[in-house]
Amino acid sequence: MAKTCLRIKAQRPPKFKVRAYNRCPLCGRPRAFYRRFQMCRLCLRLLARKGEIPGLTKASW
Repeated sequence: MAKTCLRIKAQRPPKFKVRAYNRCPLCGRPRAFYRRFQMCRLCLRLLARKGEIPGLTKASW
């Protein structure tokens, strides 16, 4: 879990455009962020297993 202050800091508009970065809105993780789904890989995997993301299934073979 990320610190609350870092999550709030990421939501603020940056002083310069290049300083902006993405964080997962669910857990606050800054790395392994999927822009398409707007969440980190861990939250994406968890929600996909539960079936809460339409059109996405976990691969199994």
